[in-house]
Amino acid sequence: MKRHFLAMLVALAALCAGPVAAQDGPLRIEITEGVVEPLPYAVPDFVAETGDAAKYATDIARVVAEDLTGTGLFREIPKDAHISRITSFQSPVQFADWKAINAQALVTGAVSVEGGRVVVKFRVWDVFAGTELGQGMQFAAVPDGWRRLAHKVADQVYARITGEGGYFDSRVVYVSETGPKDDRKKRLAIMDYDGANVQFLTDSASIVLAPRFSPDGGRVLYTSYQSGFPRIHVLDVGSVQSRILQSGDGVMSFAPRFSPDGSRVLYSLTQEGSNTDIFEMDIASGATRRLTSSPSIETAPSFSPDGSRIVFESDRSGTQQLYIMSANGGEPTRISFGQGRYGTPVWSPRGDLIAFTKQNAGRFHIGVMRTDGSEERLLTASFLDEGPTWAPNGRVLMFARETQGAQGASALYSVDISGRNLKRVRTPDGGSDPSWGPLQ
Repeated sequence: MKRHFLAMLVALAALCAGPVAAQDGPLRIEITEGVVEPLPYAVPDFVAETGDAAKYATDIARVVAEDLTGTGLFREIPKDAHISRITSFQSPVQFADWKAINAQALVTGAVSVEGGRVVVKFRVWDVFAGTELGQGMQFAAVPDGWRRLAHKVADQVYARITGEGGYFDSRVVYVSETGPKDDRKKRLAIMDYDGANVQFLTDSASIVLAPRFSPDGGRVLYTSYQSGFPRIHVLDVGSVQSRILQSGDGVMSFAPRFSPDGSRVLYSLTQEGSNTDIFEMDIASGATRRLTSSPSIETAPSFSPDGSRIVFESDRSGTQQLYIMSANGGEPTRISFGQGRYGTPVWSPRGDLIAFTKQNAGRFHIGVMRTDGSEERLLTASFLDEGPTWAPNGRVLMFARETQGAQGASALYSVDISGRNLKRVRTPDGGSDPSWGPLQ
């Protein structure tokens, strides 16, 4: 099973132009023109092993199914088609019954409440081979954390079937937006990757922009106009306390991003009457150093995963383009050469791709390219798409989309790196500037 799915994902990433022949064996994955036939699977309701676990058992199974189906790689077989019923976690699986409804993968589980904690255990089965994928696992959490338990189970199922890391047990920080375009209120919010469990981190008294998670998910950088000037703040997610990263009077600092080890911050700085350049700050000491010095606007810097290089946008060539340079500064190399303007670059956690926003011929796009600028692919197109952020496994992007007109609204969307499975992320209000955090 894993071998077939790895081949499928490689083909997805490469955007195959023709059919891929199916291999012999229990699974049959057909890819034509980059289209994947989702894998049929079943998730019966988990078994409630204690009297107070029934609700959790049903809800956890449903979230696991939503996570898997939401990737576009899996198709759930509805419960009313099931022949077998799972009544005990220990009972042997009747594989013939699941084969009869063409379930190629099966997830079984059980839930109990013990000592005030919800405990979930699960198994993943290759139905046609009649074998278990990996070994059963168990997770526990306080009752309010039951959704995290479901995401953890889904991450394990996803990883065992695809060979890729999951991304369901992760959070996104973003700018929540309410009100009309000419009087929009903005505040920082944090949510589960699927839009659940929204919590607000700031009020709407001042404009906030561009939140960015730290590598460990414990802090958030963002730009605020609280002082009347754009200043970078760092917020502790646990205590919801923030402080300003000092950059001097009469200075605008913005577009911050953490280094891979979380000890430094890249940002753009504009002094009155001067151009905009990229600086780096040591968070502990406050020591800064200048990385670019050009009579142009340099902004939106992003580290490579190993911290050795930086990608950023600059108009030094006359139009807004993407450049890469050493993390120590030096002469940058231009990597974008297509039609239009490029901005908001962000390095994939895998290190192989750079995502960006592109504006061309009156349309905005989210795209990806190799780190040398080759193999550019545009994944979306609309009136305004911008600000991509990577899922922890480097396979999915989230971004903001704004609709046209005076009544236009903002919303968050996600899309995989093949351009498939474009969908809106459920949030209670409008949203922009998403930043995807690490697996928890």
